[in-house]
Amino acid sequence: MKKIFSYGFALSLLLTIAIACTNDTPKTSNTNKDTAAVVESKKDSTVDESEKPPVSGDVQLKLPGGFTSIEVTAGVGPARHLVVNSNGDIYVKMADANGNKGIIVLRDKDGDGIADETSTFGKYGGTGIGIKDGYLYASSNSEVFRYKLNANNQVADPNKPEKIITGLVDRNQHNSKSIALDDAGNIYVNIGAPSNACQVQDRTKGSPGRDPCPILETAGGIWQFKVDKLNQSYPEGARCCTGIRNIVGLDWNRQEKQLYAMQHGRDQLHDFFPDLYDEKQSAELPAEEMLLVKKGSNFGWPYCYYDEFQNKKILNPEYGGDGKKQGRCAGVDQPIMAFPGHWAPNALLFYTGNQFPEHYRNGAFICFHGSWNRSPENQAGYFVAFVPFKNGKPSGKYEVFADGFTGRAEVKGPGQAKHRPMGLAMGPDGALYVSDDVKGTIWKIAYRRQ
Repeated sequence: MKKIFSYGFALSLLLTIAIACTNDTPKTSNTNKDTAAVVESKKDSTVDESEKPPVSGDVQLKLPGGFTSIEVTAGVGPARHLVVNSNGDIYVKMADANGNKGIIVLRDKDGDGIADETSTFGKYGGTGIGIKDGYLYASSNSEVFRYKLNANNQVADPNKPEKIITGLVDRNQHNSKSIALDDAGNIYVNIGAPSNACQVQDRTKGSPGRDPCPILETAGGIWQFKVDKLNQSYPEGARCCTGIRNIVGLDWNRQEKQLYAMQHGRDQLHDFFPDLYDEKQSAELPAEEMLLVKKGSNFGWPYCYYDEFQNKKILNPEYGGDGKKQGRCAGVDQPIMAFPGHWAPNALLFYTGNQFPEHYRNGAFICFHGSWNRSPENQAGYFVAFVPFKNGKPSGKYEVFADGFTGRAEVKGPGQAKHRPMGLAMGPDGALYVSDDVKGTIWKIAYRRQ
């Protein structure tokens, strides 16, 4: 592993990453695109915070009483998901590898909660990362790898991972491969649909939806594979569910022994169908969905979306819908909870620790990355929410748990946000870790008993 000790070198690296992120040349397949065009995402922005170097303490997180936060690191670059090992080492999956920096390891050597040592490995960008039964798992946008941990609980050979899954669809849009691990030797991989609504011409006004949608053959769902079998692809996997546009937040609930996921709803209802939806409706619809995923589930994409005001799935206008008609959508699986449109739920974590109060036990934390397309309304999201659970279902309304990431009272465009919450992990002591993909700041949130 390559050690990074020099602050000057680290700052130079971060500036290089920031410049690369704003380059107009096409991105490689390692780049993760969870929403629509990058150009669209910045149309309301007067600044782009990703172009600026990280500044320690530039925001103060707002937390419930008794909770405190500390910056583990001010910034490592475009961080995606993260995981914390039982020895406290933090593994951060990076959107781009930039050589051999696809995974960053942060180590706190003196126990003050701040990373003292940084090392890197992995020649692929991606999103998914997890630890289970002596292995570290990580995904690119088309493959999944695993690394054996040695007797010191560290990656034994970072240059020789085992490739357990390969050949997954990566067509640039919605291409991140989030992962979840159960307790029976299975790994679940989201394969997002490289489309907004499976139109003949994607994101084009007047273009009809393809029916049946051919994308669903190899994407638009979650697939199950074995953790200990090499070079698996579609023939060796099993599709758990279909009818999903895109999922980035995915977690296995160990208490319920069930898979849960967060769905990104479609975009641009007003842009393409101004006679059916006004701008305000388009800013609020469709809902983002929390899904209980069971074998054979069908959540309706691309034919359906969820309307949280009507509390039902509605037929998409590309397939003959008018904003009220259900049609074939009356029979598809429903979400177990809905959230306002376009908040972009990018991480899901069921809390299994003992540090936080009883209220949080086995409840769900969700990273809302924040919207880009709620104009003329202000953009929204950009916080970590908490949903209490009981008997495998939400038992109350969502709560804003951690806020203040943007550093602004109002956000007109996502480029104005100083930070955007991206990933969640729980430490061995029960603390909650949050990653940010603007600067790559990592926070540790702890509870101090009163």
